[in-house]
Amino acid sequence: MQLVDIRYFQFYNQIKILKRGISIMTPLELAEEIINGRRITRQDDLTFFLSCDLDELCVGADRIRKHFVGDKVDLCSIINGRSGKCPEDCKYCAQSAHNHTDCEVYDFLPEEDIVKACKLNESEGVDRFSIVTAGKALTGEEFEKAVHAYEIMNKECDIELCASMGFLNAEQLHRLHEAGVTSYHHNIETSRRNFPNICTTHTYDMKIETLKLVKAEGMWACSGGIIGMGEDWEDRLDMAISLAEVGVDSIPLNALMPIKGTPLENERRLTEPEILRTIAFFRYINPEADIRLGAGRALLTGDGIKAFQSGASATITGNMLTTVACATIRSDKNMLKEIGRETK
Repeated sequence: MQLVDIRYFQFYNQIKILKRGISIMTPLELAEEIINGRRITRQDDLTFFLSCDLDELCVGADRIRKHFVGDKVDLCSIINGRSGKCPEDCKYCAQSAHNHTDCEVYDFLPEEDIVKACKLNESEGVDRFSIVTAGKALTGEEFEKAVHAYEIMNKECDIELCASMGFLNAEQLHRLHEAGVTSYHHNIETSRRNFPNICTTHTYDMKIETLKLVKAEGMWACSGGIIGMGEDWEDRLDMAISLAEVGVDSIPLNALMPIKGTPLENERRLTEPEILRTIAFFRYINPEADIRLGAGRALLTGDGIKAFQSGASATITGNMLTTVACATIRSDKNMLKEIGRETK
C-alpha cells in the first residue's frame, strides 16, 4: 500500500512539473522547444495558450510553421457535388433538412460539370480539388458516379484529388484511393464534450473511427472544425489535442458565419484576435500539419494576412465554398505573394 502511495505522489509531482514547464516559458521559448522536438499533450498546462501574449504567440507559431511546413501555401478548392436534404441535424449547417434555410437542393452533379471545374482550378494554380457532398454518406449509384469522375480527373488533370463524402467504409475509401484520391476530409467539428450540443444524429467516436480508416488506407487525413459555435476555449484546445492524437495531416479551421434558419443563427461573430489565437495554438499543438483557413475569412484583415503570419499554411480558395467567400484564387495568390509566401 505504501508503494502505491509513493508512486501516486511521484506521478502527481511529475504532472505538476510538466504543467509548470510551459507556464514559466515565453511563447518564443516554447516554439523553440517544439522545433527541437517537444510535443504538446493533454498532460501539459494548456491554459498557457489562453493567457500568454498574443503577438508573441503568433510570432512563435509562424516560426514553427516556417520550420516544419515552409513558405509554400497549399491551396485547395471544392465543388458542392450534392446539396441539401441532409438527414443529419448539425446545428450550423444550411444543408441540414432539420434546419430551415434557402439552401439550394440538387442531386449529384453531372460528371462533365465536375471535371470542368477541376480543370479550371488546375489552370488557376490550385494544388488540390475536392468533391464535397451533403448527407451522412455517399452510397449506391451516386458513389459510383463519384468514383468515375475521380478516375477521369486523375487521368486528364495534373492536380491532387480530395473527397469529402461523410462516413465511408474501408472498401469505399480504398476504391476512391484507387481512383486517384489522395486525401479525405472529415471534420470532427468541435471537442468531444461539446459535440452532442452540435449534432445528435451521429457521434464524435464515429468521426474518429472514420479518420482512423483514412489513415489505415494510407490517405492524407484532413480534419478540423468550426469555432464560434458556443464552445469555450477549453473545447478549442481539446479539439486541437484530439487532432494531434489522430495524427491528421491537414486541419481546416472555420469561423462560424451564422446562417439564418439554423439554431446557431444568433451566435455572435468571433473577433480577429480570437481567431488568431486559435490558429496559433493549433500550430503549436500540431506543428507538422497544414493549418488551413476555411469559412470566416471575411472576419480577418485582408482575408487572412495576419492569419498566414500566425501559423496558417494553407487555405480553401475559389468561388465554390458552401458559405459566402470574398476571396478568389487570384486575390489569394496576390496577397500571399505580397507577404513573401509561395503558391503553385
